[in-house]
Amino acid sequence: MSWGDLASEGVWAPTRDGQRIHIGVAGASAEERMASVLRPSLRVFLGVDTETDVMGQTTAAGVRFVTVLHGPGAPEEFRFPLRLGEGLSLDATPSGGFDVVHDRYGATVGRFYAPWGYDSLYRTIPAEYRLEGTTIVMTVRHRAADALYPVLADPHYAR
Repeated sequence: MSWGDLASEGVWAPTRDGQRIHIGVAGASAEERMASVLRPSLRVFLGVDTETDVMGQTTAAGVRFVTVLHGPGAPEEFRFPLRLGEGLSLDATPSGGFDVVHDRYGATVGRFYAPWGYDSLYRTIPAEYRLEGTTIVMTVRHRAADALYPVLADPHYAR
């Protein structure tokens, strides 16, 4: 993995076919939020949006972006702009995630798992993805769920 210094710079993550994809973090303040590096595999981006922090964690097979919503003023939509390698595209999965697919061979070379959301009492908060061009938009319906804050949501990519 290769991380940028700012939230908007995100991370370059590998695919199974040896290419890389870029996953950014968008938000009202994402272009100015420097990472606090807690250890090589864990970064925290404080205040990427109203009442919202994002923790970027590398895993053995990919990366996760634990999104922390601190109150009802936090947005319900979170954007993760992508740059895909040559010949790669996104394909929706029945579970609510997206496969990164090698167009020529039809092989899945990476996956964005369906997002989940929980409040501080471990109650499920509805979360889902949609695609806007090459940006994955995660919606976390924390206001309608009468959530107890903080709420956590987790976009997760693995090769």
